[in-house]
Amino acid sequence: MKEIIAVDIGGTQLRAALYSDQELKPVKLARMSTQKTPKESGPQEPVERLAQLIESIIPPDNKVDVISVAAPGPVNPYTGVLLEAPNIPGWWDVPLASILEERFQVKTLLGNDANLAALGEWMYGAGRGHKHMIYLTVSTGIGGGIIVDDRLLLGARGLAAEVGHVTVLPEGPVCGCGQRGHLEALASGTAIARWVTEQLARGAESQLSPKQLVTAKMVSTAAQAGDSLCISALAQAGYYLGIAIASLLQTFNATAVIMGGGVARSGALLFEPLMVSLKQHIMNSHYLDDLVITPAAFGDEAGLTGALALGRNYLNQIANSD
Repeated sequence: MKEIIAVDIGGTQLRAALYSDQELKPVKLARMSTQKTPKESGPQEPVERLAQLIESIIPPDNKVDVISVAAPGPVNPYTGVLLEAPNIPGWWDVPLASILEERFQVKTLLGNDANLAALGEWMYGAGRGHKHMIYLTVSTGIGGGIIVDDRLLLGARGLAAEVGHVTVLPEGPVCGCGQRGHLEALASGTAIARWVTEQLARGAESQLSPKQLVTAKMVSTAAQAGDSLCISALAQAGYYLGIAIASLLQTFNATAVIMGGGVARSGALLFEPLMVSLKQHIMNSHYLDDLVITPAAFGDEAGLTGALALGRNYLNQIANSD
């Protein structure tokens, strides 16, 4: 029986789960807030707290076959270095895999959380059965992962598939990364809320108030209730998503596009304009033959499931090489 510890370094929580055999339900689960970390603490304190979280779920016999970590931001999965964790102060160029390996004497793997969410959907979720798959998570930001010939695309330094930073409007708004017109700057939850806020400030009519701190969830809820401004906001996001997905399909010729994240749960108000835009911008209709575009199977569990998939994939490779 193989034991895997999967770790998800989320925006507000650290989560660690112990899995055995082929079950998707963890044997043990522990969590801890990331908000308690002082900004001046440097990398040592959050690493120590993460290690303590892992220790809390190690089985009594200490038998763990692999530890697998899903982390936000850019990582190098080959060296196990977390290049930057945007929500945890002081985490730059942290050799997280080697630190945990030395602490627990267990092989430790590290991957970008969106990449691993793609792997999890391909192995266990909405992407099963597809050799070629595109995954997008549309939430506060936009991330993604690509499966090509039954393999997760990583690139030379593990930085591939930053689909949120595909340029769709060269002179568009400034993205969080500093560049203009990226998909994330136009279709993420943050972008949707910003656009609605700007329109409200200009006097646009809506059930939302210019005095409110508008969120993407509020926009989605109002759109479902028939608010025309919020319907337009989701339609605009769908339009830009369609442009980006057309480019991705023309690059990777996938048979499935899996949509995760909170914004993707807006339903037809997002997906219908997305499909119209996709058909307008695709080079040839054959890219759409038998194409599946569907919501992701895993919501808040995407990070843990992706880390689990990475760990099991590694153990399967080891077993097949024997």
